[in-house]
Amino acid sequence: MTTTFPDISISTDRLVLRALEDDDAPALAEMMNDELVGAWTAVPQPYTEEAAFHWITSYAPAERTSGRGLDLAVTEFLTQRLVGVVQLARTDWRVRSTELSYIVAPWARGEGYASEAALATAQWLFADQKFERIELRTAADNTASQQVAQKIGCISEGVLRNACIARTRTEDGGWTDLRTDYIVWSLLPEDLDGVADQMADAGYSAFADWS
Repeated sequence: MTTTFPDISISTDRLVLRALEDDDAPALAEMMNDELVGAWTAVPQPYTEEAAFHWITSYAPAERTSGRGLDLAVTEFLTQRLVGVVQLARTDWRVRSTELSYIVAPWARGEGYASEAALATAQWLFADQKFERIELRTAADNTASQQVAQKIGCISEGVLRNACIARTRTEDGGWTDLRTDYIVWSLLPEDLDGVADQMADAGYSAFADWS
C-alpha cells in the first residue's frame, strides 16, 4: 500500500500547485509575516527567509517522504507569482484521511484562490489518491477560513472547545497567545457533487488537472 504522496503538480485555469522551490523563499517569508497569518497560525513571528528556506529544503521534503503530509506552493499560472500555500498533515494512510490547511498572501485575497486551490487538492486526493476523508480545522473567529471550507462543500462536524491557540497584538506591538475553539470540518468524495459547477457559476475555475 502506498504511504507517501507523489511529487505532484496540480493545475487549474488560474493556478499551479507544485512543490516549494528555493526561489520561493523571499515571497514565502513575506507572506508568513502578514498580520493575519501571525494571528491564525503558529508560524514564528517575525518569520525570516532563513526559516522559509528551511521549510522548503528540509521540513517539506521530510513531510512528503515520511508520508505525514504534503506542502504545495500555490502560484498564478500567468505570472508564476507565489499566492499561497496548501498543506496536508496528520495523514492516516490506512483510513485514507488527511488534514488540509491553506494560507493566502495578503495581496491575493478576495480572488477565490484559497477555494480554488483547496478544491483542486481535494479533487486530486479523492480521484487520484483514493482518499476517503479530508479534515479542516478553523479557529472559531477565523471567518475567512470558514467561508473557504463552506465554499468547497465541507460539512461542519462540531467544536473542539479551547483546542486552538491563536494570537493577538499587545499594546507594545508584540504577540500574545489567545485560547479559542476549533471548528472541525470534513469533506468526503460525495460532498464534491455539484461544488465545481457552483464555483464555475461564481466565476472561479473549479476543474483541476495533475501530473
